[in-house]
Amino acid sequence: MKRFWAVVAVALIGIMILGTGVFAAEKIRIGVSIPTADHGWTGGVVWWAQRAIKDWQEKDPNLEFHLVTADAPPKQVADVEDLMAKGIHALVILPHDSAPLTPICKKAHQEGIKVVVVDRGLVEPVEDIYVAGDNPGMGRVSAEWMAKEMGGKGKIVVLEGIPCVINTERVEAFNEVMKQFPGIEILESQPAYWSTQKGLEVMENYLQKYKEIDAVWAQDDDILKGVLQAYRESGRSDIKLMLGGAGAKEVVKMVMDGDKLVRGNVTYPPSMVATAISMAAMSMRGDKLDGFYQEQIPSRIILAAELVTQENAANYYFPDSVF
Repeated sequence: MKRFWAVVAVALIGIMILGTGVFAAEKIRIGVSIPTADHGWTGGVVWWAQRAIKDWQEKDPNLEFHLVTADAPPKQVADVEDLMAKGIHALVILPHDSAPLTPICKKAHQEGIKVVVVDRGLVEPVEDIYVAGDNPGMGRVSAEWMAKEMGGKGKIVVLEGIPCVINTERVEAFNEVMKQFPGIEILESQPAYWSTQKGLEVMENYLQKYKEIDAVWAQDDDILKGVLQAYRESGRSDIKLMLGGAGAKEVVKMVMDGDKLVRGNVTYPPSMVATAISMAAMSMRGDKLDGFYQEQIPSRIILAAELVTQENAANYYFPDSVF
């Protein structure tokens, strides 16, 4: 009889161990939902997301990623619903538009899915972790550097992004700094929708309207590419300085090579999506950040807007990236 119960005990222990092993072997499923690569910066987001997923899968085969891209908010909502149906444990999302994506993110959060939001915030703070660039910082750093390069005087035109909270934060911070330099006149400020084509069109209008322009703040490198094309085609030579932003590799290369017109850039890295993916993976694995004394992963991560000049441009140059 004792032998019988010993066998039963061994069997039960084996089942418990097997069960624990099955549980331990269950994949950690992470969904990643981002916009389609409809311009340079979002192309960079897709590239960095793929790179981060590859790196984490090599590091931990227990992580299972599902990456989807959407060209419009309704498609992204449907994508997130599909990811939830797949049983994801965490969702990393760069919302196509804040308002329509908030309800589905809120639903995911309520169902126990860890939600990590990138760049464009939601209209309700339902996320567990938020990762973004410093938008006011981008405007401030841009203005401070341009004012210095211009010697505190001159005429400037501004090409903004899409009218939204992020754009407003950048432009207001830029204007606040410029108020300190009465010798600098902002001739005009128009949206260029973070688009190369729109940047070309707006700059063509500026060049026709204003006979003298000393500097251009294009805010974004996609816009800057259109601005540069319009300026080259105009045959003019009066502009002394142009500044974009976000660190497109072609623009950073111009800075590295000592271009006389494009001498700087300000970071707003698409690699922030890779940081968000890492935060999701680490929090689901129970990892801690090296050198971070608190147990929990930070709930809000704002990446500094850093000035890129010829002296440090090599640190921001990623030739393999699509952006």
